[in-house]
Amino acid sequence: MTTVITAAALATPPAHDPDPSPVRLAARAARDCTAAAGVSPDSIGVLVNVGVYRESNLFEPAMAAMVQKAAGINLDYLVRPAPAAGFSFDLMNGACGVLGAVHVAQCLLHTGTTDRVLITAADVHPCGDATRDAAYPYADLGAALLLERSAEPGAGFGRVRQRNANGRAGTAGYLDTAAMGREGRSRITVTRDADWGVRLVDLATGLVTDHAREEGLDLDRTLVVTSRAAPGFREQLAERLGLDPAAVLAPESPGGPGEPHTAAPVLGYLRAVGADGGLPDAYDRLLFVSVGAGLSGACAVYRPQGR
Repeated sequence: MTTVITAAALATPPAHDPDPSPVRLAARAARDCTAAAGVSPDSIGVLVNVGVYRESNLFEPAMAAMVQKAAGINLDYLVRPAPAAGFSFDLMNGACGVLGAVHVAQCLLHTGTTDRVLITAADVHPCGDATRDAAYPYADLGAALLLERSAEPGAGFGRVRQRNANGRAGTAGYLDTAAMGREGRSRITVTRDADWGVRLVDLATGLVTDHAREEGLDLDRTLVVTSRAAPGFREQLAERLGLDPAAVLAPESPGGPGEPHTAAPVLGYLRAVGADGGLPDAYDRLLFVSVGAGLSGACAVYRPQGR
């Protein structure tokens, strides 16, 4: 049995939204995702939320429970005679959050703990609008990914490989208490080391090279899906791997300026498969690659069903 993507969805902030919220973005993506799959929200056994940046710098209670409520997933066990468990939790791992959640989902689905796992990812500037903070590097964006089991040989996700680099974290997002004043709940400071981009390319190159060698992966037939982790990251990674730049996909956020953050893998997947849900003829599979603060990285091969 393997783990496959049944549906995926994005959510961008509506124009003139008076109260942008990562909970609402994630919940809207979750509802669109289950609707696209043709399944009831009550059939979701586990919801894993991986978003990082939140309005008003809210960190407790778990955002996953709020997303579950807003998405209408198993709100009343008495309404349906046999609902799924509807368990939800946060998994905080920055840019690598979605792939970390995929690894968790593989374990849950393989053991039969649940039939469906829904991953949500949404980041919103603490003030509710990333365009109001020129120093903030991320876009306001939400996404959802629905995973299930498949009996098709070779389909779905392979092993999720994760790696940490020694040394400095490279980037940090924090509330500067010395400068926050009375508006601390709406502020965030994000700093990056001068060699941030170089170190990310080094980490991603080593991670992909080792994974391709150990998994017997033909990179010439693989479409790499990654984020815009740093200026020029996509082009530099393609050069270091000896690939055509067109074989490395790092789409811009549809939700305005800034880099896609935790939602980037879902955005890349949707751009890769297109409206018909298939890959371009030149490629047999996808390779998800995520790198970010830590420094940390994760990658996993994915082959759509029927490919």
